[in-house]
Amino acid sequence: MHVRDLMTTDVVAVGPSTSIRDAARMMFRYRVSGLPVVDPDDRVLGIITEGDFLSIEIARVAGETPPALVSEAMTDFVYSVTPDVELMDAARYMQDHGVKRVLVLEDGVMVGILSRFDIVAAFTRPDDVIEDEIREDLIRRVLFVDPETVDVSVTNGVVTLIGTIGTRTEARLVEELTARLDGVVGVQNNLDWRIDDT
Repeated sequence: MHVRDLMTTDVVAVGPSTSIRDAARMMFRYRVSGLPVVDPDDRVLGIITEGDFLSIEIARVAGETPPALVSEAMTDFVYSVTPDVELMDAARYMQDHGVKRVLVLEDGVMVGILSRFDIVAAFTRPDDVIEDEIREDLIRRVLFVDPETVDVSVTNGVVTLIGTIGTRTEARLVEELTARLDGVVGVQNNLDWRIDDT
């Protein structure tokens, strides 16, 4: 499973000229702990987080003049990954750096965001729901293969595929599509095929 399979693409973001007050309202309204700061072309300039707002409040109480705009309070450096990074590699990256979220960038342009919650949510799907999705949605409706020809079992998110399928390409495709499903942490592909079409 890759970052693109779990990332949120509808990201709430702000511009550098957004007021601090409006940014705070947006964080509260959308219940997020950080807002990417982007230019009109969605190129990432930085991020403003609840930690930045805590610093602003501490400084205000100490008698300092609080910043008025996001550009004056945001953090320039952002932790980021690309969409094709393996999910476990992204999770380790987040853990190693102690961050709650990473921006997903392609050539400097934001295409999504991945949070700890997104990763946790992927592992909460029951095994029987995953198994049913593989049989009915993937094997029957996407690949037009009789699901009775493939034995699917799921244990703690690890999928085992056993049986004989039409072509070697179909066997590989079943594995690749299965690996992208939410809740799947691994795939044991023991499928045989009748025709080697490679």
